[in-house]
Amino acid sequence: MSGGRVGTGFDAHRLVPGRKLMLGGVEVAHPRGLEGHSDGDCAIHALCDALLGAAGEGDMGRHFPSADPRWKDASGASFLERAARLVDARGFSVENVDVTVIAEEPVLAPYIDKMRAVLGRCLALETERVSVKAKSTDGMGATGRGEGIAAIATVLLTKRE
Repeated sequence: MSGGRVGTGFDAHRLVPGRKLMLGGVEVAHPRGLEGHSDGDCAIHALCDALLGAAGEGDMGRHFPSADPRWKDASGASFLERAARLVDARGFSVENVDVTVIAEEPVLAPYIDKMRAVLGRCLALETERVSVKAKSTDGMGATGRGEGIAAIATVLLTKRE
């Protein structure tokens, strides 16, 4: 494997009333959703940053600035598909992705397989090459107090010959 590149991404959003909760491209049952100019899907935002970083394309703010009205209420899946096209245009293939969602609530285990399927579809990647995990902070910090949800992501890209 020559030309392999690793990227990491992070994102966090505050939980607010009056919005649906989107994580990993899946609507999750919860009384509050993630605040943001777009749908606030911090799992996908972290993954986009990891992909863009590994490809040398900067971050989401460079490609999808929140000041741009085109991205108002945009779905995380649309960002991920666009990021995947940028990675492809740079001559890279996605080998695997690993996303960790950090939330005290809701319980995410029932949604993990759906998230993996959505992320895999957006990236044209087999589901077994997509990992999604949910962790809590055992009550510590802003996520532990239920103020918001955070996510980290890691990707491996290879340069196509």
